[in-house]
Parts: sequence; structure tokens; C-alpha cells
Amino acid sequence: PTAYVGLDRYDCRKQMVTDLEAQGLMAEVEEHSLKVPKGDRTGAVVEPYLTDQWYVDLTTERQADGRPGGKAFITDPSIDVVRNGRVQFVPKNWENTYFQWLENIEDWCISRQIWWGHRIPAWYDEQDNVYVGEDEAQVRAANSLGDEIKLRQDQDVLDTWFSSALWPFSTLGWPEQTERLETFYPTSVLVTGFDIIFFWVARMIMAGVSFMDEIPFHEVYITGLVRDQYGQKMSKSKGNVLDPIDLIDGIALDTLLEKRTSGMMQPHLKDKIAKQTKESFPEGIPAFGTDALRFTFAALATNGRDINFAWGRIEGYRNFCNKIWNAARFVLMNTEGQDCGQTGSPTQLSAADQWILSRLQQTTQEVKRAFESYRFDRAASALYDFVWNEYCDWYLELSKPVLSGDSSEAQKIGTRQTLVTVLEATLRLMHPIMPFITEEIWQKVAPMAGTTGDTIMVAPYPEFDKNLVNEEAQQQIEWVQALILGVRKIRAEMNIAPGKPLPILLANASKTDQAWAQTHQQLMEFVGRIESIEILANEADAPEAAVALVGEMKVMIPLAGLIDKDAEVQRLTKEIEKSEANLQRTRGKLKNTSFIDKAPADVVDKEREKLAQGENALQNLQDQLAKIQSM
Repeated sequence: PTAYVGLDRYDCRKQMVTDLEAQGLMAEVEEHSLKVPKGDRTGAVVEPYLTDQWYVDLTTERQADGRPGGKAFITDPSIDVVRNGRVQFVPKNWENTYFQWLENIEDWCISRQIWWGHRIPAWYDEQDNVYVGEDEAQVRAANSLGDEIKLRQDQDVLDTWFSSALWPFSTLGWPEQTERLETFYPTSVLVTGFDIIFFWVARMIMAGVSFMDEIPFHEVYITGLVRDQYGQKMSKSKGNVLDPIDLIDGIALDTLLEKRTSGMMQPHLKDKIAKQTKESFPEGIPAFGTDALRFTFAALATNGRDINFAWGRIEGYRNFCNKIWNAARFVLMNTEGQDCGQTGSPTQLSAADQWILSRLQQTTQEVKRAFESYRFDRAASALYDFVWNEYCDWYLELSKPVLSGDSSEAQKIGTRQTLVTVLEATLRLMHPIMPFITEEIWQKVAPMAGTTGDTIMVAPYPEFDKNLVNEEAQQQIEWVQALILGVRKIRAEMNIAPGKPLPILLANASKTDQAWAQTHQQLMEFVGRIESIEILANEADAPEAAVALVGEMKVMIPLAGLIDKDAEVQRLTKEIEKSEANLQRTRGKLKNTSFIDKAPADVVDKEREKLAQGENALQNLQDQLAKIQSM
């Protein structure tokens, strides 16, 4: 026999074939393809290697006293606590994944050949007899092994998920019956991803029921898996990981490149990752702040399986933080040092005050329901809509004529009180999602709103108050909003300057419309830049005008003297020609089969969306031109 020293297994076999052929001992060589698996990180050949392993028995049926027969003593109780509702999954459909795994379970291999983890609690003597115990001293005592007998501990460690299964109670002092264990076990909610329901969630329940005779938690909230903007799973090997700290504080391109390409397990991907990073972040990542990032993840937290991190969303929510800050500045500028109702002075609330207080209550109820059902996306949407579209865009504007006009002192106090009261309650409503900006503003606003406390963190969460819901005020302000929006739409369509006061005519106005027009005339004139409001008894008497509808009522703006008809026709004609040329290019691109077949799907979809938007814009321009020409 020939000894082959210093050769790996494959070179050894190759040399053996060569030697056998040289000696005429090779009968036949048959070529065949062999797939040789290699580790993606090290490139080393991966081969099966049979060794002894440790298992947990999950399949043997046992009776209550441990004898064979009866239910599977670990898995069946874990199934029962979910079926009977003691542990609930949110969304509920993830229970199916849990049941499918446990009902088709196999024995659990818990030993791992890695260098970190809890060592297997097993010891061997020189004859390879095995002893299991809590530690070596307990093993020696239980088996009457003297100090002269040498023992060695098993080199394997416990499966990571076995150690993790003990987490709900091992972190609280178990096996000792500590005060922390009694206080905090079981916990209320576990938040985790769907990809480890069987790895971790099921095993924590199995361990809790087995060792503690109690479930480890009452609810399991399953989140989607956060992916990059293209739907790819984030991993260092792909170079598409986004570090939350980099999104919060910002990072320069050079630093980001170094971070993504250093210490790589697969160095050959370095150039590819560097190129992708430069394309995605040509100027690095700007600072967005913690609150904007938290709000983004809340807004993306649907019940779906995946969450694609939308880059534009975090930019939008950074702007939302700025909106909140600027709104607070406006409120403080108009309330600091002023009577905001804390002294007990008489107050009079306007319809706008009553409307925003009513909408605050409805938003509070909507956010509370969303939190209770783990629909953080709906909570974020309700908060965003209320703060941006109602409180900032409308109520702050509606408060200006009261604060700066000839309103009574009671009306001004009522409006100032409403400004700070609604802002303070809204900050508490948003605090779980946006803790930093809300704390900073609350410290200044809370005293003026009559709220005491050292921090917003321990302030009571807002509660729904049905007594503050005012349907009449909401109907009136919604009518005012519709009228002002109609006027603004006409301004935009006719290219009329936003600041130019406009006379408006109201045709087909009901008695309610007429009453509200009279009540809120000063408000609408201030906010809508309206010169005058006239109610027409007969629509036929109206001059040539642009029209917007508010229910059955027509809001008309006479155009005579407001625009240069010839100049406007010329401008719109040029816009139409430009729009038609752009549409022609887009249609040509989409008719090109080569483009459709070769371009990425998202690029083709963008072109189709561009075409639809262009066609809609062209139709609007043509409608405007027809309206001008008919004057």
C-alpha cells in the first residue's frame, strides 16, 4: 500500500488513479459529474460527517407520570394553549404555521459543533461512559465517581434556539423563585418575525409549559420582514443592509462604502456592492432623526408578510416632524404670555374650535382601536391625517382671523385654549411612536394646557370623550372647507394669483347654505382670499364664470377682468402641444416590443404610470382651454 501524505481527499483520489493506471491495475474509469458543495463564506468543501448528537424527545407519547402511552408530553400541551386561545397570534393566520410545524414535529437535535453557546451538560470517563448532570460535581456525587476518575465535558454546545427557548424565565432568575420571576412571568406580548415562529416562538411555549407549567406570553404579534426598496432581503453579503443609526444620524458616502465593504465574508463581491451603493446613495444618507424613522416603520407595519423599506416615506415623515415643530412654534408665538383659559376667564368657542376638538376625539378613538388590534399602520395614518391635514393645514389657518381680527376677548381666549389643549393632547397621542419631538414640545405646551407632570412618558394617554364630539360643527367646517377648496381649484385651473381677492357668487344655495355663508363669511374671506360673497336668487342672472360644486350649490367666480383671455388661450395651447409631444414619446416607447421585453418590470410600470398621468393632465388642459374659449 502507498501512503499519501499532505494531500486532501480529492488530490489523494486523483493520485491513486494515476498510480493504479501506471501499474496496470485500473480496469475502467467512468466519467460523471459531481456537485461539490462549498461554504459561501470560506469556500471550503462541505462534506457529510456523521457524529453522535444529542436530541430532545418530542414524539414519544407519555402518560402524566412519564410512562409510555398518552399524549406527546411536550408538543401536545403547546398546541392546546394556542387552540384554546390562551396564546393568541396576531394576525391569526400565523397560527397555521405554528400548528403545521408542531403537528409534524420530529425529535429535536440540540447539539451544535460551534465555539459559542452553552456547553452540553454531559461528561465522559476514559471508557466513554456518559454522565449527565447540572455540573461536574453533581455528576460525581450522583454516580459515586472519585477524584481519581478523569472526566471530560462534551465539546458540543446547545442549539441556539434551545437556549433561546429558556429566555422568558431564565432571564428572571429561574430556577430560583425570584420576585422578578413572579412579577414578570408570563409577559403580555411577544413581538417577532414570521420566519422564526417555529425556531423560537414554538420552542419558548414548549419550554414555558414544560418547565414553568405556564405559558410565557399571552399574545404573539408577528411583523413582516423588512426588505430593501427592491424587495430583496437585507444581508451583508448583498451589501443592501441599512443601519438604523445611519438613517438617524446620516452618513457620508465614503464612510458608507467602507462600512459595507470591510470585513466581508465574500471579498469578491466588494466591487459590485460598492457600485450598487454609489448608485443608491450618490451623496450618502442624510440625517432623518429617530422619530421620522420610528414613524416610517409604524406606517409600514401592515399585516403583510413583507415590508419594503420605501425610501421616499422616511423623507416624507421627516417633513412631518418639521411640520409638527413649526406648528408648535406658531402655537407658542400666539399663546405664550397670553390668557389661555387657565385663569378661569370667560371663553367662547368658535365652530372651528369645536370642530377640531371633535375631530381630536374621533382621532383618539381611531388610534386607540388601531393600537388594540396591532394595526400600527392605521394608527400612524390617523395621526398623520389629523396633524397635517386638519390641525396644521386647516385649524391653524382658521384660528388666525380670530387671533388677529376684532373678535371678542372671550373668543380669543377660547381659540388660544383650543390651540394648546389640542396640541398637548395630540403630543400624548403621538408619543409612543415619536417619543423625542413630543417630549421636547410637551415640556413647553403642557403648563399652558393645565397639564402637570415631569415628563410626557408618565402622562395619561388621551381617552375618547363623546361629549366633545360635535356633529353640527363638523358639518359646518367641512362645508367651509369644500367652498374654499373649490375657489382654490378655480384659481389653479385659471392661473389666478393665490393672493388675489376674488368675488364669488353662490347659486342654488339652500337655506342652510345661506345661513352658513353668512355665519362664516369673515372666516372664508380671510382664509380663502375672497373679496365678497353674493347669493344669487336666479342662476340665470350670473355672468360668465368658472364653477365649482359644493353639494347642490354652485360656487361661481366671474372671470371678466380677472384673466387675459387671448394670453391664457395662447398659454394653454402651448401647454397642450408640449403635453401631446411628451405623450407621443411615451406611447412610442411602450409600443416598442424590444423595450417591453428587455427593460426591468418596474421601469415599464413607471412608463405606463407616466402615460396615464400625462393623459389625465392633457384632458385637464383641454377642458380649461374649452372653458376659456367659451367665455
